[in-house]
Amino acid sequence: MYRQDDEFQHADRPYRKLDDKIKELNSTRVFKKVTPKGDLSWYIKWIASFMLMIAVCFRAADVNHIFDLYFSLAGTVGWLIVGFLWHDRALIFLNAILSTVLLTGIIKALLSCSDCMIPL
Repeated sequence: MYRQDDEFQHADRPYRKLDDKIKELNSTRVFKKVTPKGDLSWYIKWIASFMLMIAVCFRAADVNHIFDLYFSLAGTVGWLIVGFLWHDRALIFLNAILSTVLLTGIIKALLSCSDCMIPL
């Protein structure tokens, strides 16, 4: 089941790599992170996540519905790009559908609005 505390006492052996530490623990509960860090997808996913959080704030505050749609679209398009970069079909499928629905909502809101910020 669980190892004794004395098995984890390895102060005399410094770990050079995370892989070595994981192998030494011989545990099935330790997982290595597989998402890339510092590349283009890393920046896009964080910017897209913040855009989605801003959209939810606009939605919760009931400030302006069109801002919610704009930020939601920007965030889902960002995650769609990340899905393509990662070759992740679930991200591509979900965010392609969400982007289409949000774009439809933006077009509907702009066409039905008489005092919109973007005149048509």
